[in-house]
Amino acid sequence: MACIPSGQLRRCAETHLDETKAFLLDLLRIPSVYGREAEAQRYIRDALRNIGCRVRQVPIREGLRGDPEYSHSDHPVPFRGRPNIMVLAGGRGEGRSVILNTHVDVVPAGSWATAFDATVDGDYVTGRGAVDCKGQIAALYLLFRMMRELGVEPRSRTAVQIVVEEEIGGNGTLSLIRQGHSADGVVVLEATDLTVCPANRGAVWFRATVRGKPVHMARKASGVSAIDKSVELIRLLYEYEAELGQGSGGQPLFAEYEQPVQVNIGRLTGGDWPSTVPGLAVMEGGVGFLPNKDLETIKRELLSIPRRGDDWLAGHTTIEFPALHNDSYQIPVAHPLVLEMVESCKRVGIQTRTRGLIASCDARLFNRVGGMPTVVFGAGPIEQAHSNGERVKLGDLALEACALFEFLHNWCGFRELGGT
Repeated sequence: MACIPSGQLRRCAETHLDETKAFLLDLLRIPSVYGREAEAQRYIRDALRNIGCRVRQVPIREGLRGDPEYSHSDHPVPFRGRPNIMVLAGGRGEGRSVILNTHVDVVPAGSWATAFDATVDGDYVTGRGAVDCKGQIAALYLLFRMMRELGVEPRSRTAVQIVVEEEIGGNGTLSLIRQGHSADGVVVLEATDLTVCPANRGAVWFRATVRGKPVHMARKASGVSAIDKSVELIRLLYEYEAELGQGSGGQPLFAEYEQPVQVNIGRLTGGDWPSTVPGLAVMEGGVGFLPNKDLETIKRELLSIPRRGDDWLAGHTTIEFPALHNDSYQIPVAHPLVLEMVESCKRVGIQTRTRGLIASCDARLFNRVGGMPTVVFGAGPIEQAHSNGERVKLGDLALEACALFEFLHNWCGFRELGGT
């Protein structure tokens, strides 16, 4: 089919923007934190069916918990009643297949008392998940409305996936990959400020347990403080952070970031009595790293850190990786998927560019585990994600939907709705 002029696309998006805003507001008011995604998934299922989409609910098997890539939570929740949502669009004709993927779960509200009230201020919608990632779901809703009005659908196989459990490590997406869902290209919708990201930083959480020698404080000289030793371990970890940063230079996709790699100590607990030298301390933290290193290398390097200290620290420290373990990934900027996404943006008036995403997301699962070329793209700045006052601009969601429409036209090809 002939290309639809960008002006016509923009007008079509504008026609359905109020309806999309209402959809997003309703979705934001559902607190779909980890383990409580079911209501939001039902809402999305029904809303998409009402506009003529072919929607499937794809259950997650409990056996996924034994997968080596599974990300464990401190408080496991059964998968029953919390399916992934998949929309099948287009047919099986010639052309490249594609997956558009995003997630429904959001991080907890924390101190933000009105996080799930969802409000509108001019062109902005505010609420937990506005950019991460319910705004991206709204852009998909708008995309389907546009295709419906213009009477087109992708010629080749197109699957839209709305998954659960992204925020704790990507288990919803992992389930779909293990169930055999694949494509010639994947676009993961996350907040990138409408830039095209063919790479993202990795992140791994660690837990370090340091054992001391508890004695009464009157005999302090004969004991060993696990807290003091933890302080020494923190110093060594920050030395490692500096080394990691020095060894991660020269990567143009991440050159704009002031500190693209990080070691963070998020929690430290220890001791059980004010007048007792503490015999145990537990430290939890995370490491952010770039694609010049993979997850297994980072784990090996972290395991070696206690040996940089004294004999006590080396012999009485255990480091584990019990939770989030997101690898980094990168594909060439000259890959056809990257080039087509960039050109699609430019055709609809988005002055985009390529850069690395300074966060981890499900893209690395599609690329590292599924072997699929993958880019990350979406409305809103990543700085808004997880923040109090998180918001997204409706106009940016419209631009996102237009860019995705153009991308589908050129990646998959279009046919008349219901055609062959």
